[in-house]
Amino acid sequence: MIVHVDLDAFYASVAQRDDPSLRGIPLAVSGSSRRAVVLTASYEARPFGVRSAMPLYRARELCPQLTVVAPNFSRYRESSERVFAIFEDGARAVEGLSLDEAFLDLDTNDITEATAFARRVKNRIRDEVGLTASAGVARTKMAAKIASDLQKPDGLTVVPPGAEAEFLAPMPLSRLWGIGPKTQPRLEAAGLRSIGDVAALDDARLFEIFGRGGAFYRDLARGLDDRTVDGSRERKSISTEETFDYDIGDESRVLALLREQADELARGLQSRHLRAATVGIKVRKADFTVTGRQTTLAVATCEAERILAASMLCWQRSGLGDTPIRLLGTRVASLTEEEERELRLL
Repeated sequence: MIVHVDLDAFYASVAQRDDPSLRGIPLAVSGSSRRAVVLTASYEARPFGVRSAMPLYRARELCPQLTVVAPNFSRYRESSERVFAIFEDGARAVEGLSLDEAFLDLDTNDITEATAFARRVKNRIRDEVGLTASAGVARTKMAAKIASDLQKPDGLTVVPPGAEAEFLAPMPLSRLWGIGPKTQPRLEAAGLRSIGDVAALDDARLFEIFGRGGAFYRDLARGLDDRTVDGSRERKSISTEETFDYDIGDESRVLALLREQADELARGLQSRHLRAATVGIKVRKADFTVTGRQTTLAVATCEAERILAASMLCWQRSGLGDTPIRLLGTRVASLTEEEERELRLL
């Protein structure tokens, strides 16, 4: 059995836990710049239409009484580590998807045991960390993930073995794994409205709509999902970015920000005892087009100066110079815990 656990309104819930004056009121976690977006909205804010990824100014229009707090990532990481320690106490494998979400693989085929485990995890998160979580219990990953979202907040939904197809059939297409906002209109134009519609497709129609990958989607729609919980997953990259209040076209400001971001990434790597062998930048220009460049280092590093040198090289390769930009980010990847090795000339 698989349990999917998702912390409820994680960033907002941490803020409300740490500051009781924020409890019970419409709350958004967001930066303060003119172009800031909502990272998380509390459940008190959601009836007003406030949602994650919404521009902050729009959220304030929808909910004039909205309280806004700045994100506190050190507190999120601390809370996440405590929650994941609870996950690992009894699960055979834990596959983290983000700070607040994970699949748990249980060493049992008994639905009653799995449900009791999920309930214990939820209770421990509440009692030991001061947060609520919603959980889904099922035999497959997709069914468990969908189930965890159905009774938020603080919900628990169980899909009995053998009932996956029946559970999934009435769900909207958007819940089918891999169907995003660009694909969904095309499927709806083909007459598909629910996951059950995909499950019912014959081979010819399936190929016509999905192409050669259609069997995968139909199997998922029928509750056939043999993907396992991968407890070996490790973080593949660390990134930071900043959206400017106003477009900047001064290259000296860009280089100063690259230095700040290199310092931040170096601290992040060092705190995790990691080194990075790839450094890249992301630039969004004033016309919203995105440019990216990356480079691979001869020796992995966690030093700010070496990260900065690589990101500056990427900037030079971009050829943007004093082109106005609205966002700049730096990313380190190809992470390893191995000790740095010096290059030797033979």
